[in-house]
Amino acid sequence: MENSQENNSKLKKWFKRVGWAGLAFFTIKGLIWLVIFYVGADSLQS
Repeated sequence: MENSQENNSKLKKWFKRVGWAGLAFFTIKGLIWLVIFYVGADSLQS
């Protein structure tokens, strides 16, 4: 139980430090990687 609580507080601390800009950046970065993999797989299939 304590480990879960400790993880939760670390996540909150990290989110406060990074903020909304960091969340948006990592979300967009992840979406770009998904598009890259999709285009790569699509070109291999053709």
